[in-house]
Amino acid sequence: MVNKIAGMLMLVLLLTGCSTDQRILDKLGMVQTIALDQADGDKLLVTASIPVIDPNAELKREILQAETNSVKEARLVFSRQTDLRMVSGQMRELLFGIDLAEKGLWKYVETQLRDPSVGFSVKLTVVDGKAGELLAAEHKPHADTGRYITHLLEKEAAGNNIPATTLYEFSRDYNDDGIDVIAPIVADGGSKVRVTGIALFAGDRVVMRVPVKEGLIFALCRGNLKRGEAAINLGDTIGKPEVVVFSSVTSKRKVKVHRMQDGRFKVDLYVSLQGSVLDYTGERTLREEKDRHELEKELSLSIEDKAEQLIRQMQQKKTDALGFGQYVRGRLSYKAWKAMDWRETFPEVEVDCRAKVKIKDYGKYM
Repeated sequence: MVNKIAGMLMLVLLLTGCSTDQRILDKLGMVQTIALDQADGDKLLVTASIPVIDPNAELKREILQAETNSVKEARLVFSRQTDLRMVSGQMRELLFGIDLAEKGLWKYVETQLRDPSVGFSVKLTVVDGKAGELLAAEHKPHADTGRYITHLLEKEAAGNNIPATTLYEFSRDYNDDGIDVIAPIVADGGSKVRVTGIALFAGDRVVMRVPVKEGLIFALCRGNLKRGEAAINLGDTIGKPEVVVFSSVTSKRKVKVHRMQDGRFKVDLYVSLQGSVLDYTGERTLREEKDRHELEKELSLSIEDKAEQLIRQMQQKKTDALGFGQYVRGRLSYKAWKAMDWRETFPEVEVDCRAKVKIKDYGKYM
């Protein structure tokens, strides 16, 4: 009897030209992007973007908004605003307004981690401004701002310009007492969304921003780069404009920790970078080996100087986003590490950066 009823239903669907999957999708509100902002008091302003399945619809997404006490409560409010059943299995991006990020994000991240329908690969991004306003804004020709931001960050992360932080990576670094969390920062640039830098956390609070122009220096200090493009401006070092643009950039970093006689720690950071010169605005002739070596030396000195300045700023803000604490922890016993307050110790650590730049090739006309 059950099989006959199911067969009759399938026949009706086929005769009406609709598949079972299509009928099911039409009833689901698949949240792809959620934006969280600080509202009055301790409340949250939650904004959600839902794609519209109907190909004949003029709008390609639906924006829902609610002021609630929690993210999950917002989903209940959303369900009363739409005829769709709200589901989170297709979520791709979490946007956090800077005001909320400076107060702390862990409780909002933990809520998503507890939800079995939300994947660990959901990306986490800080918005310089109101996240809900950015998500609701239209940025033509992009029909869906949330998807636009996701693709933008994926492309920038592939070029090693900024990190792409997922829920898994946020949770991993937050619970690791030897490294701090990082996340990309985006802002509304009018007709476009702009990537403006990298947010550095102390615990779960944003305490420092790295401008996007210093993203390469930060990336070199934090880990190894496999491929990408990079522009290094020597103007601050030599006092006149001189830019070198690299392609096919690869780099490696090494960290060595020394325990000094007075009990303090010294960290030696070694960075090596090599790549092909795509463009050069200086006066040197790169065909000449002497000029190439001079340029490599000046590039190395520039990276060292900028890296040490960046690290000093991080020490002032007490954020170890480069993970030096992981290496210090490896030199100590478990008891000694637990007895140390690394966040208070980190500003006193002496850090010495050494960089080495190698020009692989420079083009036949330079």
